[in-house]
Amino acid sequence: MTDRTPAPEAERTVRSGEFDLAVYEYGDPSADTLVLMHGWPDDHHLWDRVIPLLTDRFHVVAYDTRGHGRSTRTDRTEDYRLDEFANDFFAVADAVSPDRPVHVLAHDWGSVQAWEAVCEPRAADRIASFTSVSGPNLDHLAKWMRGKLSRGAAWGPFTQLLSSLYTFLFMTPGVPRVVLRPLAGERMWQRFVGLMNETEPDNVRLGPAFREDFFDGMRIYRANIVPRLLNPRERRTEVPVQLIIARRDVAVRPAGYSESRQWAPQLWRREVAGGHWLPFSHPELLATAAAEFATAVAGGQAPRTLRRAEVGRAGERFEDHLVVITGGGSGIGRETALAFARRGAEIVLSDINLDAAKETAELVAAQGGVAHAYAVDVADEAAVAEHAAAVLAAHGVPDILINNAGIGQAGDFFATPAADFDRVLRVNLGGVVNGCRTFGAAMAERGLGGHIVNLSSMAAYTPQRGFSAYSTSKSAVFMFSDCLRAELAGKGIEVHTICPGIVHTNIVATTKFSGVSADEESAKQAKYDNLYRMRAYGPEKVAEQIVRAVERGRAIVPVTPESHLQYHFHRLAPALHRFFAARVKLL
Repeated sequence: MTDRTPAPEAERTVRSGEFDLAVYEYGDPSADTLVLMHGWPDDHHLWDRVIPLLTDRFHVVAYDTRGHGRSTRTDRTEDYRLDEFANDFFAVADAVSPDRPVHVLAHDWGSVQAWEAVCEPRAADRIASFTSVSGPNLDHLAKWMRGKLSRGAAWGPFTQLLSSLYTFLFMTPGVPRVVLRPLAGERMWQRFVGLMNETEPDNVRLGPAFREDFFDGMRIYRANIVPRLLNPRERRTEVPVQLIIARRDVAVRPAGYSESRQWAPQLWRREVAGGHWLPFSHPELLATAAAEFATAVAGGQAPRTLRRAEVGRAGERFEDHLVVITGGGSGIGRETALAFARRGAEIVLSDINLDAAKETAELVAAQGGVAHAYAVDVADEAAVAEHAAAVLAAHGVPDILINNAGIGQAGDFFATPAADFDRVLRVNLGGVVNGCRTFGAAMAERGLGGHIVNLSSMAAYTPQRGFSAYSTSKSAVFMFSDCLRAELAGKGIEVHTICPGIVHTNIVATTKFSGVSADEESAKQAKYDNLYRMRAYGPEKVAEQIVRAVERGRAIVPVTPESHLQYHFHRLAPALHRFFAARVKLL
């Protein structure tokens, strides 16, 4: 192990039947206890990146389950039955917190084991809350599959079975040691998990007995999967349950949780744009989610992020979401504010023109929404930082950040003064960077994911004469968004690049034309404003595309038909694209 492994304040051995369980304790023993449960092929080191984020709030307890790590090993398949693991959990809980119920955070087979425990009658007095990560209740999963198939809805069960094909290999005695031996090397497994979960291999923490755990732990598949799928039991719990669902989980499909509320009536559900091993890739998210949940069920105030996760709670699609929008005083920014407000979101909007921002806030209020108006020049890094600090203090961390503010610029490159060129870059690109650097950083630190929407343009991939400054700025936004998307994948933050085409907004009427007189500039502004008006594609249509991108997780969104055409044209025939750019001038 590396020197980044947290050192436990205490270690003990807990006896459960004939098994000794290695238990590791962190933080203040007098605080509320949070028990961490690992799955296959891990031991307690699965939680190395999560534990330091929890010790200021909890007495954190992690343990090696039977057959793993430093706990007693066994080669008897029957020792890996879920009821035995549940008994082990209760033994650990009684030992580390005899007088108070414990909170549970569990992953993979650890979550499956915890589901077994929370559905036991004694769970009511011993478990205060359960946060489940990538591990279903096998009885619930089997009943869901049977119910779907009986109604002729085979797609969900089919996709889950397809994702679970590997388990049949694991359940075949002797075969895994031959077929999977190359994957059982530490570095190979770290690279594999890192690749599948968009995280660095060094973030994948393995125990000293990893190779043994890799093969010995497969007995849990043979001991439980077929018996539970063939003979599912009716299992219910009154323990509050929080589901953390990874949308890119290769093993457990989100659809399998769709009916969980009938077995766990106190249910919260958070979806994450991540893979199966979230403890390695999203430690901040798991720590924050578990802490919020434990605090709320203990009687604390539920934050906005938790309220919207409650299953069965009535409300609009984006209720309890905070949306921050720059350039919200008009055009796409204004229509986007109205679109999200209609769906229940609270809006924070800014514009360089405070009166325009206030007018948008009044329109939001008129339709029953809540909006707060601010004045800020997004090109001013210090001003944006000050604005972000004020918003974070007054309203909290945004769930959706929309970097929309921008200006137009046209004219041949040599006719464009350096100051004008620089101003376009500072607003169109710098405004996006400044917004991400401040609000985006707060979202990443919070660890609960979110969405960043950056307004690029069809001009980003459409080289043309007379638009060097504007197209450069929007192309830079496009690439910046691509880079940021890769960088924030491990934080659960999705980045969406919106590329409008010919859309009628006031940016056309205010576009600066270089190299012409004031009268010629006014004439050009009026001319192209009228042409864009005749195009009859308004900013409200772009706003709907932005909402849809957030809802559906779309990364790159060409908006108008011509934007779609140019996007694919540029990708398929870039040389031909450049040929026409050199010979056709639109202005």
